[in-house]
Amino acid sequence: MTALQEPTSLQFDCESGNYHTFCPISCVAWLYQKIEDSFFLVIGTKTCGYFLQNAMGVMIFAEPRYAMAELEEGDISAQLKDYEELKRLCLQIKRDRNPSVIVWIGTCTTEIIKMDLEGLAPQLESEIGIPIVTARANGLDYAFTQGEDTVLAAMAHKCPKNVKVEAEKEERNSIHKLLNFGRKKEDIKQEESEYQEHPPLVLFGSLPDPVVTNLTLELKKQGIKIDGWLPAKRYTELPVIDEGYFVSGVNPFLSRTATTLMRRRKCKLIGAPFPIGPDGTRAWIEKICSVFNIKPQGLEEREAKIWESLEDYLKLIRGKSVFFMGDNLLEISLARFLIRCGMICPEIGIPYMDKRYQKAELDFLEKTCQEMNVPVPKIVEKPDNYNQVQRIYELQPDLVITGMAHANPLEARGINTKWSVEFTFAQIHGFTNARDILELATRPLRRNNNLKELGWEKLVKEEAKI
Repeated sequence: MTALQEPTSLQFDCESGNYHTFCPISCVAWLYQKIEDSFFLVIGTKTCGYFLQNAMGVMIFAEPRYAMAELEEGDISAQLKDYEELKRLCLQIKRDRNPSVIVWIGTCTTEIIKMDLEGLAPQLESEIGIPIVTARANGLDYAFTQGEDTVLAAMAHKCPKNVKVEAEKEERNSIHKLLNFGRKKEDIKQEESEYQEHPPLVLFGSLPDPVVTNLTLELKKQGIKIDGWLPAKRYTELPVIDEGYFVSGVNPFLSRTATTLMRRRKCKLIGAPFPIGPDGTRAWIEKICSVFNIKPQGLEEREAKIWESLEDYLKLIRGKSVFFMGDNLLEISLARFLIRCGMICPEIGIPYMDKRYQKAELDFLEKTCQEMNVPVPKIVEKPDNYNQVQRIYELQPDLVITGMAHANPLEARGINTKWSVEFTFAQIHGFTNARDILELATRPLRRNNNLKELGWEKLVKEEAKI
């Protein structure tokens, strides 16, 4: 008999499964908190409202700045005037909240009945005096994290351009103000001289403020100055984006935003692996440095120090296998990081694969597998869950990272699972947050180890005999 050849290059497959993910209108959950002067109006049915109520129950600690415009039978059959009803709601939002921007989130229903939100918005925003951003975050076309992608792509059109006065640009840059709060002008001027000369750079992707500050400082150590983030903390502080600006994404699901910035705003995209895990963060910084002809300093030592601090987690997963069912489009980056940690990954399921936007990450995944001397995973786009579950039964992986719908059935069959949505809401970017990724990934394994110590397995076997 001849031994099977282990794959040495990436294999791609596409099955006929639908997107088994949350609805993309769930992006409201993190975007309304990130853009502090915004208000999100989701235009859909009662089902959409019910989903948002349940999905955002965990966000009850902060007063939500979102609402539902519920479509009735008269709206769907085109017997009512959409413009008048949306005007009434927006005027009420202006009176109650007075936001700097109202974001209309279109749903499946607005797509099916062909509601012209893009046509209504310009007329209405001029009438009520508040900018309106229209985003189609429907579940017909997108996985749930791509809801953010549609919002940022729509917001990219609203970014100012041709602002030549340096003082005005600095005034708009919230990151600059955040980092220099309470400092003397002389100290700031001295620090400005530490930056290298390079073209303007704007980063896109919604991240918590501590992570934004962390990545900004990491680039600052290399002499790279960030001219802004999309989205900004406030809509009124959206970054200046002009022709010839360089842009770089921090999340794998932002391909539409990247395309919009390149095609509509004539920006230059820096194709880099994403800053997830110490290996990804180093590769991301190195790529940006190479584009600007800057020699990176101290990254090798920085990465080595982080890996050293992770050893207590690494010994739990080294040599174990992980299987991704596909949910939030972070799968490629997380798999690459876990393979670097010493795991084996036979298959990566992913709802949607943009090979151009994720090219650098795919190349980095292949390189990582070669360096770690493990088989290269098979990547399955839009996986058929029935077939995928059969493959899981055959492979018997140590850990399956999956959507919430499949976690309990797999656990009932003795397979360790972790909800992929937890990685979506956790802080996983940058050098310092690698520990948080491993904290989530190893939790089921640590739980099992604790149960073994308590003699749980023996108890279960004895009950099974009875």
